[in-house]
Formats: sequence, structure tokens, C-alpha cells
Amino acid sequence: MGITGSGYMARTHAESILRLGSAGKLVAIWGGSRAPELAARFGVDCEATVEALAKRADIDAIVVTTPQQVHARDTLLALEAGKHVLVEKPMATTLSDCDRMVDAAARRGLVLAVGYTLRFRVNAPRAKELIAAGAIGRVLTMHYSMIRRMDDNFGGNKLAWMNAPEAVGFVLDGLPHGIDMIRWLTGAEARTVAGFSRTFLPGRPVEDSTVGVIELSNGAICSVNVTNAAAGPYPGEEARLSMIGSAGIIDLNAFGDMHLSDRAEGWRVISSQPPVPFADPDAAFTAVERMQAFWDQMKSFVDGINGKPMQMGTGADGRAGVAVSLALLASSREHRLITLT
Repeated sequence: MGITGSGYMARTHAESILRLGSAGKLVAIWGGSRAPELAARFGVDCEATVEALAKRADIDAIVVTTPQQVHARDTLLALEAGKHVLVEKPMATTLSDCDRMVDAAARRGLVLAVGYTLRFRVNAPRAKELIAAGAIGRVLTMHYSMIRRMDDNFGGNKLAWMNAPEAVGFVLDGLPHGIDMIRWLTGAEARTVAGFSRTFLPGRPVEDSTVGVIELSNGAICSVNVTNAAAGPYPGEEARLSMIGSAGIIDLNAFGDMHLSDRAEGWRVISSQPPVPFADPDAAFTAVERMQAFWDQMKSFVDGINGKPMQMGTGADGRAGVAVSLALLASSREHRLITLT
């Protein structure tokens, strides 16, 4: 395997590849000022260009962790070189790039996976089981929130590239996880969206806050609130999905407790995600509480490469997150409902 990028997520995936044992080996890294240091840490090569990384004969798969505005470029180079790809979310910054990526993978018979790690934490899989078993009946309404501070960047300085116009805005960085949870848990697709987007932070050239409403194909409706303009931390709201059903309620905190409520037994905790040590960057790379999801995701990626069932997000899943995020921005800009196709 190879990795593009050398920041927080690059090191996270490098640690995950180590856990594969004989199933996978990291051989090279490219990209960013920290690439030589990261390559030295893991005892692998540091390539001078992304093209050189993609052309290596000893690489079968590449993990793309560069800024979102170059995801499409790095992914397409890898796919055209015959490499399977795991790309971090958001998959890309335009739908046309998403389509090019999906088409390139299909044309070459390669795996294109998207990094939706909430599928591999404790609470979301448990919620999927409960919903499939009818624990809350028919899902009626939902609310997803991701509320963060501008400097809450999970161990690395993302401010420069996140402020670039090519990065589009925070909704594209923050909402795809929520859209994937909604789709994965319910099997429904987003059909119509209405959104209001704003830039509240001084000096920020792109969107930092979006509130929207989404109509789903199963008749359910969902509200979303994503911002990194919060003045301080908001524990429990960093990635939270509330689901109101005809027979019960699920309140899912991706980094804390998940509650189930119904008339028979009332409000109770049914599963918990152990706290993730985001405040300590070095611990975050080794703490089982955080890394287990990435270890399991990497194993699922390798399963897909080997033709086995894969729990990971696919290119179609990645495209869906981008489509909703961009539609919310378009709705705000054009003051109209946007119908997704």
C-alpha cells in the first residue's frame, strides 16, 4: 500500500495498515511537508511525486488523505495506474469528479472505497441492527448535528487548506459522515433539500455554517446543523444523529452514549462508544477507543480487494454525501428547493 498526504489522517491510516500483518504492508508515502518524517517513522520510502507513487509496481492500493480539493486528482491517478483506492471523505468537491472516479474504478475493475469510519464504531452498527429489527418502527424524522470550533481540527492545522475557495466549505467536510449514517441506517436516499448557508467567522472566505432540511425516499424528513463557527466545545454534538420512529427513538452520539426510548421501557443507554482522546494527538494514534474503527475499516478495504463482502462506503456512497452537501449550498445560494437525481 501507499499513502498520499502526511498529516493526521495519513498517520492514522499508516498505523491501521500496520495492524494488517501479513494481509497488507505500507511501502511508500507522498505529499506534504511532513512526508519525509512520516515515511521515516514507518520505515518506508518517501516518493517525490504522486505520479511516482501511483506507478510503483510494488503497490496494489493507495490511501488518499490529501486535502479534499485534490482527492479527485490523486484518486484518478491511482485508479488509472491500476491501484485500488481508499479515499478520505469528502470523496471530491464536485459531482463530475465523483462520477469520473466511479467510472474509472468500474472500467478497471478496481475497488473505490470512501472513509466513513462511523460505520465501524460501536453505536452506528448497533443502531442499524435495532432499526432492521423494528425497534423504533418506521423512521419518521431525524436530526444530525456536527458543531465544532474553528480550531477543533483533530490534531492538525487544517485552517489553511480549509479556507481555500477550492475546499468549498465546512458543510462538505462535516456533513458527509451524517449523510452516510442516514443512508446506511435506513436504506433511504436523499431526494429534495433546502438549505441556508452562512459565513460567520471573520476573514473566512468560504461557508462555515449550514442548516438544512432533507426529504428522503422513504418519506422521512431530516434536519441538519453543521458548523465550525462555535465559540467553544459542545460535548455530545460533534457527530450526533437523533431518529424519531413510529414505535421509539434512537439518540446516537457517535463519540459517546446511544439511547433508546419507547413507551415500554422509557429512556435508557443501550451502547456506548468509549471516549476518543482528540486532545492528545499522539494518544489518538494508538488509543483503541479511536483506532479500532480505522483498523476494522482497513481490514474491510482489504476484504473488498480480495473479493469478499465489504462494509466500507463505496464510490456511490461517497458521491451521495457530496451531492447533498453541494445541494444545500446551491439551495441557499439560489433560494429554492433542490431535487437530487
